[in-house]
Amino acid sequence: MSKDEKFDGEFKANDSMQAPQRKAPKNGLGKIVLVGLVSGLVGGGLAVGGYNYYQDHASSQLASNSQGVTSTSNVKVNVSTQTTTAFNKVKDAVVSVEAYSEQQSSSSLEELFGQSSSSSQSQTATSEGSGVIYKKSGNTAYVVTNNHVISGANKVEVLLSNGKKLSATVVGHDAVTDLAVLKISANDVKQVASFGNSDDIKVGETALAIGSPLGSEYATSLTQGIISAKSRTIDVTNSNGVTTGQATVIQTDAAINPGNSGGALVNLAGQVIGINSMKLSSSGSSSATVEGMGFAIPSNEVVSVINELVKNGKIKRPALGISLVDLDYISESARKSTLKLPTDVTSGVVVMKIEDNSPLKDSGIAKYDVITSIGGTKVTDLATLRQALYKHSIGDTVEVGYYHEGKEQKTKVKLTLEADDSNTTTSSNENSDQGE
Repeated sequence: MSKDEKFDGEFKANDSMQAPQRKAPKNGLGKIVLVGLVSGLVGGGLAVGGYNYYQDHASSQLASNSQGVTSTSNVKVNVSTQTTTAFNKVKDAVVSVEAYSEQQSSSSLEELFGQSSSSSQSQTATSEGSGVIYKKSGNTAYVVTNNHVISGANKVEVLLSNGKKLSATVVGHDAVTDLAVLKISANDVKQVASFGNSDDIKVGETALAIGSPLGSEYATSLTQGIISAKSRTIDVTNSNGVTTGQATVIQTDAAINPGNSGGALVNLAGQVIGINSMKLSSSGSSSATVEGMGFAIPSNEVVSVINELVKNGKIKRPALGISLVDLDYISESARKSTLKLPTDVTSGVVVMKIEDNSPLKDSGIAKYDVITSIGGTKVTDLATLRQALYKHSIGDTVEVGYYHEGKEQKTKVKLTLEADDSNTTTSSNENSDQGE
C-alpha cells in the first residue's frame, strides 16, 4: 500500500510575515537589541546607524524565508485506465480461501507437570489461497480454486472482499488438473466473474493477476504483466517433489506468490482467462533464482473441468491398476540382466506389480515388462503415460506397446478401471514404485 507523504512543518497560505515596527519588539530578540541600543547612546550617532542596520537585516532575512512557503496542488490525475476498469469488473469476485484440518491437541499445563491428558481435536489452518466466484444460482454461489489449496482439509472458509467470512462446501476436486469447486451462500455476493476465451489471448498482451499473496492479509492484491507464452507444457509435481503428470498452462510475468493460487488471471476486458496455479522459483537443480515466471490454468480447460465437477463431483478417468517405476531409475546392468532390454530402448515405464482389478491382468503384460506406448502415443515416463492414458475414456479399448523378455509386443486392453486417489498416488521416493 502507498503511504501519504507528511510534511515536518505546517504551512498556511494566508500567513503573512512583516518587518518589525520601530516600536521595540517584546520578544527575546528585541530585548537583546535594546540593550545594545542603550549602550550605543554613549557613542552618539552610532545608535541610529545600528538600529537601521538591524531593521534592514531582519527585513531581508524574513523576506527570504517567506519564499519557502508551499501548498498542495489542486491538479487531479485521471487514472480511469483500462487496467483499473478491468480490475473493478472482477475485484469483488476474487476471494481468499482458508482450509483447516483437525489435529490432536492436549493441555499444555498437564504436559508441563508430566500428567497424562486426553487429546482433543482442534482446527488448524493448513492452507491459504485464493478463489474466484464464477456463478450465482439462487441462494448459492460457486467458487473455483486450486485443488492443492483445499486438499486434505475437513473445513473450508471463504473470505469475501468486504471482509465477511463464509463457510464453504467442497463440491468436487481434481488432483490431475489441480482444480476444485466450492459453494457458499450467495446472500453477500455482489459480483461474479466471467470467463474469456483463452485461445484468443496473444503473447505480449497485458495480463492482470488478482489474489491474496501470502494470505488474506493482502487480499485482492493486483499485479500486472504480460502473457509470456500461450501454451507451455510443464511437469506437475506433488508435495513430495514427484512428477505426477504434465500440464499445458499460460505463462505470465505478472507477480504470483504463495497465496495467489486459485486467483484470477484477467485480460483488459475484465475477463478471467486463467486460474493462477504455480510459479517457477528456481531452475531445476540450479540454485539460480527465477523471477517473473508464473503459470495459470487456461480458462477453456477450467470451464470444462469445473462443469464436470459440479455435475459429478469428480473427473472420471481410466486407470491401469499397476505399480511402476520410470526406466530412467533402473541401472544399465539391471536393464540388461533383469529386463533383458535391447540397448536402444532407453525410455518407458517398468511394471512392478499388477493389481487384481487391473485391466492388464490377463493381457499378457507381466512384472518387469516395459510399457513404451498407449493408444499409439509414446510413453517415456510416468507423466507421459498418464497424458496418453487420459486421452481415453473408461470403456475404451486401446493398444498397449511393451517389451517382454526383450521382445517388442502389442496387446489390446479395455479400460474398465476408474482412477481414484488409491490407484493414482505416488510415493515420496522418486525411484520407488508408483501407482497408476
